[in-house]
Order: sequence, then C-alpha cells, then structure tokens
Amino acid sequence: MGALQSSPAPGYVDLAEKTGFSFEQIGVLHKRFKQLSHDEETLQRDHFNRIPDLACNPIRSQIVEAFFDRRNFRKNGEGNVDEIGFEEFLVVMSHFRPPSQHMTEEQREGVRREKLRFLFNMHDTDNDGTITLQEYRHVIEELLSLSEALGTDAAKSIADAAMLEVASISVGHMEPDEFYEGITFEHFLKLLNGFELESRMNVRFLYMDTINLCK
Repeated sequence: MGALQSSPAPGYVDLAEKTGFSFEQIGVLHKRFKQLSHDEETLQRDHFNRIPDLACNPIRSQIVEAFFDRRNFRKNGEGNVDEIGFEEFLVVMSHFRPPSQHMTEEQREGVRREKLRFLFNMHDTDNDGTITLQEYRHVIEELLSLSEALGTDAAKSIADAAMLEVASISVGHMEPDEFYEGITFEHFLKLLNGFELESRMNVRFLYMDTINLCK
C-alpha cells in the first residue's frame, strides 16, 4: 500500500485528478485492465466477455457500449470507438465511484450530475439527446426478459404505460393522440430529483480480487 501511495507510477497523479481514484485503486484497476486485454494496450468489446457478472446482466449490451461511447470519456464527444486505452477505461469506471465523505455540497452535486449524465447516455442509444419510447421500451423489455411470467406483449405494455407516466410528469397532461418525443437530460434530472443515487451507483469490479470476476 505504501509503495503506491508514496511512489505512484508515471501518469497516476494526472489520472487521480481526472477520476478521483486513489493511486492504489488505479493500480488495482490497471492490473484488471491488463488481465481483460490479455496484456495489450487497448480493450475491445469482446474482452468484456471475461467478466462473468456481465454475462447474466439483462442490460449487458448497454453497459459494455458505455465504455466505447465517446460521450462518457471525452468532453463534447460524439459517436463510438472500437477500442479504448486505460485512461478511457478508468474515466468510465469513475462514473461508478462513490462520492468522498470530504466532498463539498457543490462537488457532490457535480458527481451526481455526472452519474445521471452517464445513465442518460446509456439509454439514449442513438445519441440524439432524448430517450425515446422505443429506446425506453427496449430497456424495459430486457429487464423483464428474465421473468417467465411476462411475455413480449406484456413487456411492451408496461414500457408504454411507464413512458406515458414519465411524459405526464415531465411535460404535463397529454392527450391520447399526442406524440411524446422523449425525455431530455433536463427532464431526466427533474424525474430523479431527490433519488439517492450516489452511493447506490457503484462498481462491483473495482476490487475484483474479492469476487473473482477475472479468471
């Protein structure tokens, strides 16, 4: 522990400032990155197949794509990339980092907004600035796909009903023949106002030694 804290590897100071991770956490994540990438300098989508917990996650595809979405690791980024280096991997991972107890209220609010933006980007799959009914329905269907009691029609009905409720909350009363374009990020912030997100949205494979996710 002392070695990492007193003599960080080159670049660790800059990475710590960008992500909020400690030198020790960066060292642990660098080892996991090298394991997943087979000791290569970049990660590709197929490398995430080595994480068993992701294989059974109903929104696995959204989680994996989040690592290759430029919006999540580059300011004003657009589109996707085919591979990422360690810095991009670490920046995406930082969205799952729980807030420090020593943060100011302003810093805590900034962390919360970043987490919500990350979640929004995961569901805004076509990168048009809104979460549409089709995108929202796709997520709901995936989440409900593990339930044998629900069929496809039931999942669609639930998604449609939930989306209309979201529309009524964010834009007010809607007539049956009105078309709801989708949730903007500002609507998303309002919908989740007061929801305790910071400590819940954390990453399980930060300390992979204890849960054996990398084999």
